[in-house]
Amino acid sequence: MIILQASDVARRFSGVTFFEHISMQVGDKARIGLVGRNGAGKSTLLKMLIGETQPDEGEVSMKKGIKLAYLAQNSGLDSDLSVYNEMLTAFDDVIKLEERMRQMEAEMAATDDYESDAYQKLLAEYDQAQHDFDQKNGYAYDATIRGVLHGFGFDESFYDRKVSTLSGGQRTRLAIAKQLLETPDLLILDEPTNHLDMETLAWLEQYLQNYRGALLIVSHDRYFLDRVVNEIYDMHSGVLDHYKGNYSQFMKEKEAKILSEEKAYEKQQGEIAKLEDFVARNIVRASTTKRAQSRRKQLDRMQKIEPPKNESGVAHITFEAKEESGNEVLRVDDVKLGYDPTTILADPVNIAVDKQHAVALVGPNGVGKSTLIKTILGKLPLISGDIKLGANVTVGYYDQEQQTLDPNKTVLNTIWDDHPLMAEKDVRSILGSFMFSGESVDKKVSALSGGERARLLLTKLSMEQANFLILDEPTNHLDIDSREVLETALNEYNGTIFFVSHDRYFINEVASEIVELTPTGTNFFDGDYDYYLEKRVDPATLAEAEAEAKTAAVTPETTPKSKGMDHKAHQKEMRKLQRALDDVESQMAEQEEAKAAVSEQLNDPEIGTDIPKLTDLSNQAQAIEDKLAELEERWTDLSFQIEELDA
Repeated sequence: MIILQASDVARRFSGVTFFEHISMQVGDKARIGLVGRNGAGKSTLLKMLIGETQPDEGEVSMKKGIKLAYLAQNSGLDSDLSVYNEMLTAFDDVIKLEERMRQMEAEMAATDDYESDAYQKLLAEYDQAQHDFDQKNGYAYDATIRGVLHGFGFDESFYDRKVSTLSGGQRTRLAIAKQLLETPDLLILDEPTNHLDMETLAWLEQYLQNYRGALLIVSHDRYFLDRVVNEIYDMHSGVLDHYKGNYSQFMKEKEAKILSEEKAYEKQQGEIAKLEDFVARNIVRASTTKRAQSRRKQLDRMQKIEPPKNESGVAHITFEAKEESGNEVLRVDDVKLGYDPTTILADPVNIAVDKQHAVALVGPNGVGKSTLIKTILGKLPLISGDIKLGANVTVGYYDQEQQTLDPNKTVLNTIWDDHPLMAEKDVRSILGSFMFSGESVDKKVSALSGGERARLLLTKLSMEQANFLILDEPTNHLDIDSREVLETALNEYNGTIFFVSHDRYFINEVASEIVELTPTGTNFFDGDYDYYLEKRVDPATLAEAEAEAKTAAVTPETTPKSKGMDHKAHQKEMRKLQRALDDVESQMAEQEEAKAAVSEQLNDPEIGTDIPKLTDLSNQAQAIEDKLAELEERWTDLSFQIEELDA
């Protein structure tokens, strides 16, 4: 059933068309992801859908009586109530119904005329109230509140705290929590993953997968979209394209669609060129005029294919180290992490970062990831332990709070002041590659959006040519296209990377190792984010990984001489192949066991005359043999790949 529909809507500003002919349908159980670049019009469309604004053309209609909730980006809960009491307001109607039930119970207890019409009416009303109370989760709303609060990282110590005393990020998480508790028919979330750590994200993904209503989600978190949505609306170039499937499936289909559109356009352009050439050469010749006129009519009748609408304007980001560092880039040994000795966030912290490796630092909010980076950079005092940067290490730092930018400087001067000997045209050229051109280079930093400031910081960073990049949430404020460009740039970088990110897709693409920061110290994982998820719950593997981390000092003789991209790609590919080989060997062992079991049954004299049974067992045996042959071929292929890669 369609519960919300936009039909041919348009938005115009000062006579200029922002988008038009936009249509969307939302079903009662929909799981929709709305994607597109910053500024593509996603938020404008959302405001139309919820009725905050009206379209200049077309219409938005919704099912009568629909319960709709919309949470704008970074919207925090504003309340003077305690955390628990604020969540309790989501069940106001249930609580009123419960009070009415208690009142009816008292009335029934005080009645002695059980045959009267009034008593029978009261019984019927109470029976209906019980049914409604059950349907509205009346018997378990306290447990539901506690479960949702726990999922968002609020234990009982928060229950009596006033919402107004919490941080902005905490109030944003509470706003999402409350909307989940209200269970609207359609829940619209604009960037809900901001301010959520990985544990909370994983919980929210699971919760939304089981959500009873419809979901419409705007997000740049590709990992989140892959796990929650099953259809995508792509906003670009003033149009809205619809795809079935999650984000990864959408990207494959979009790539194929663009390629198909380009081929069809190029083919038609070739046909048009031939027809126009024929007309031009033959229109003035008496003997061929009629044929030329026929071709001209053919051109006029031809349904012209529009050039593919594939947005341009992606930043061109590159990083390159001017000089090589030593092999040991960073060593953090037995560090107590905190702002002062009385508030220790994590202890002991041990990290080893080697040349041309890409190490991701992960952990829950509040455990001290940004604090650790500031301590490494000397921006916060070291409480105890030892932090050492290696020989010839030059550090480039990306600050998620963007405080390294001077708000009073223009975009142009932000770069030019750091490189005063560079010609202005060269500075403008570099800024242009990061999507700053024309009048935008004269804008003050204070007037830039979060995404623009992020791109300006990356511009500064690329020009430093440092050999050790320390990045604190570099994907914040970047749209998906910019994140993908950044991933490519970092994978092609010939230096070393140590970064903090909540973007799990980004971590998977960039990291060669993971360090998990916890209150009781650090855990090392030699792989990407998926590998980390797979191994972090296994204590034996965890202990082995920690031991490996402590002995991971790489000597010059064992350090690969290849560029950072080759080394990281080599590591990831080797781990991928080895895991695949282990999986194949496990399957082969299972098939061998099954083969032995079937063989034993075939040799059982008791079924020697049971032809149907023997036939069935023979078919099973043949199927197992076929599967084994397939697995053996796969095993051989993987073994050769590993040997070649190792060589």
